[in-house]
Amino acid sequence: MQEKINKWLWTFCFILFVSLIGYSIYTTYIQKQIHSYDTRFYSMDTYIYVQLYETNKEKAENALKEVETIYQKYHELTDRYQSYPSIHNLYFIHHNESKEEWISLDKGLYELIETSISYKEKSGGLFDIRLGNLTDIWKKAIQEETLPSMEELSISKEYQEIILENGKIYNNHANIDLGAVAKGYATKKVGEYLRKIGIDRFVINAGGNVLVGNHYGDDAYKIGIENPTSKEGDIFIKVKANNKAVVTSGGYQRFFEIDGKRYNHIINPLTLYPSNHTLSVTVITEDSLKADILSTILFLMDVETGLSFVEQLEDVEAIWYLSEDEQITSTGFQQYLYD
Repeated sequence: MQEKINKWLWTFCFILFVSLIGYSIYTTYIQKQIHSYDTRFYSMDTYIYVQLYETNKEKAENALKEVETIYQKYHELTDRYQSYPSIHNLYFIHHNESKEEWISLDKGLYELIETSISYKEKSGGLFDIRLGNLTDIWKKAIQEETLPSMEELSISKEYQEIILENGKIYNNHANIDLGAVAKGYATKKVGEYLRKIGIDRFVINAGGNVLVGNHYGDDAYKIGIENPTSKEGDIFIKVKANNKAVVTSGGYQRFFEIDGKRYNHIINPLTLYPSNHTLSVTVITEDSLKADILSTILFLMDVETGLSFVEQLEDVEAIWYLSEDEQITSTGFQQYLYD
């Protein structure tokens, strides 16, 4: 009896050993078949880089073409300065001559506007997409490097409310600015598309808006955060992450200075002036739209208020770059630091 048991055990161990060896060989084989495919293009006013890790070349190449299509779609929908045939985009909402009381919107644009509105209250009024008039004034000011008058800024507060209902927007010619969220939303949609077709290993960098999926090996992606004081685009810190969005907001790329004071493009709707509490804020969380919105909100808050705000949120960490000698992080940010 004991001899039969011993024989059975030896057989079981042998089968298990062969299975483990087979699995190891299979895994190694699959990993060797994974190739990197990438594309670079200009969309949404920034250069976008996408890299996929996939075993099927045709699948990867078709996916990269679709990724570019998705970004172009949301560029057109959120464009405030140009109309497109048969598209009800932000330009159309503001400038249309339609007599219709309600305008039908693309599902994605409707969702983006609806989500953005929800953050106005959450941010205490700091995040407000209604103020296209205000951002237009400051865009011109940055281009001409001249300060707008208080009269101009005060008039900009005469905005139209945004009213949504059943996939439509009330046609009161609202001047909507989605510049703080459009890239985050498009990047989110790209990530969802890639996972839907079975590609979960990827890196997307849409001009400071980074989204990564599963790592192509047994590791985590290393992501560099740009130093806002460097003219060469150097990084000041590296973070590691999988299946996360890493998004930075800062006033160091579009700005002008008068009498030693910097005026950037991220405007506080409560003061009507740019915020200068920090040079940049980087947010890490799972959702790239959420990260895009939060990075803007935190940039507009003073650091103490921002820290308190972040600590109340789940799965959100942030780092503030105040100067070359001072950076402040939220409590759980350390888990993402790359040694």
